[in-house]
Amino acid sequence: MQVVIALIVTPDGFPLAYEVLPGNTLDKQTLTDCLAKIEARYGKADRVWVMDRGIPTEETLAQMRAADPPVHYLVGTPKGRLTKLEKSFLNKPWTAVREQVTVKLLDQDGELYVLALSAGRQDKERSMRQRRLKRLWKRLHELQRQTLSRDELLLKLGAAKKAAGRAYGLVRVQMPAADQPVTADTFAFTLNRKKLRQVRRREGRYLLRSNLTSDDPVQLWTWYIQLTEVEQAFKERRFQV
Repeated sequence: MQVVIALIVTPDGFPLAYEVLPGNTLDKQTLTDCLAKIEARYGKADRVWVMDRGIPTEETLAQMRAADPPVHYLVGTPKGRLTKLEKSFLNKPWTAVREQVTVKLLDQDGELYVLALSAGRQDKERSMRQRRLKRLWKRLHELQRQTLSRDELLLKLGAAKKAAGRAYGLVRVQMPAADQPVTADTFAFTLNRKKLRQVRRREGRYLLRSNLTSDDPVQLWTWYIQLTEVEQAFKERRFQV
């Protein structure tokens, strides 16, 4: 049985409120009710909601910005949004917030975006990507040398894709047509170098967004990193609900 717990904690990790929800509840369905309950219980204090990217929807964030007074948030953002903002970030200066961690700030469309670069995270992500891509490349060469039907190749490619994860997207695979045999000419693969360069640029980087009007990158990043520290503390069972 799966149980979903909507948990609200202070920056120090102490629980303020929680709800036990059905196991099929989506994370994004929990926030609106939690906002209302906390405001009813503690009033509309000048608080900042720090959340993972899967918690708020665009609609909920818009409601938070439009509230009177506005409900402040700092939330993780999918890397896909970085594609739209990459050029705008280029001329922004990096600011060190911790050893091996630097950030940039960008005001855009009424929100503040925080681009963070962690050297340690970059090394970890790059190492994982290189290992998976190397295993995938070796596996593709093995499949190319085997005598397979097209259906057998599709099954084995599916397993290779699952094992490679995101690294599979870095390779262009040419499949034989339904009436063609599987040969080195009909089944071929090449490295997508343009996408690889893009992935390399983004390794170790993550994007945050907020409706705060702050120019203190250290404070913003510290608030968000507290979220990861609190989550880790609960995983290690240092806090109990």
